Amino acid sequence: MQRLTTVETVHEDGSWLFTAEDSYGDLEEVVLVPCEDGVEAWVNRCTHEAQRFDTGRGVPMRDDQLICPRHGSLFDACDGGCDNGDAAGTTLPGVEISETHGDVFLTDDDYAFAHEGGIDDDDGPSSTSHLQL
Repeated sequence: MQRLTTVETVHEDGSWLFTAEDSYGDLEEVVLVPCEDGVEAWVNRCTHEAQRFDTGRGVPMRDDQLICPRHGSLFDACDGGCDNGDAAGTTLPGVEISETHGDVFLTDDDYAFAHEGGIDDDDGPSSTSHLQL
């Protein structure tokens, strides 16, 4: 069981992106999104054309729904279902998580935590402020 972040962080930031390795060794992006008092985890792609929701700037959301940035299909943040647009009638692939004392944990046996952020994110420092002279 891998600790990911906090429920508070997801609610404050609107979403939280991480990369996981699936049971075949392939990397998969996963997003945590706010849902009522907790969070839900979904594979970071629309069911219509595999368009990423979070492209590095957070998940676009409106009225507790994830918005596909390509065609505008709306997915319910709590159950992953879509009832409009090109993805109507589909449901986002979920990733099992648990919440304990405000912390969010990856509990899905099909995924192993790789790192925070997207697949292509650089693991290096985000600014020169990390340099020591």
